[in-house]
Amino acid sequence: MKDHFIRLFKYDRYATEKLLTVIRAMNNPDKPVQLTGHLLAAQQRWLSRCLKESVAENELFPQQETTPFEELIAHNHDKWIDFLGGLDPSDLDQIITYKNTAGAVFSNTLIDILTQVINHGTHHRAQIGQQLKLAGAESLPPTDYIFFIRN
Repeated sequence: MKDHFIRLFKYDRYATEKLLTVIRAMNNPDKPVQLTGHLLAAQQRWLSRCLKESVAENELFPQQETTPFEELIAHNHDKWIDFLGGLDPSDLDQIITYKNTAGAVFSNTLIDILTQVINHGTHHRAQIGQQLKLAGAESLPPTDYIFFIRN
């Protein structure tokens, strides 16, 4: 199962980088940039929770790009892969207790949090694609998982 999540995080990077290419080609339209910033900030927040570190005080819904996304995508990916690589199979069932942005306390299994992070990225990449089309993109790169595993 650990290898499955490593592959999913590699896919996550692939798909986000594909859309970033279009964002850059279109001179960084506001809404796709905001959604990409949110996706990356949320990945960092979830990783801090999984590592049981104090949660980064990054803005969860940034209005502009403050660090080049290329760097953040690579950084987030490397940190998640390092974290996953150090897990034992039984670690996926561990309970992670954390506070949400409103301060409410929740507990979830690590496997559910990993699933959340991947699905959250997919959800927002769909929104990014929609916003890119609204901003005039003629076409979008294929970001479905199947295209990733065919390479």
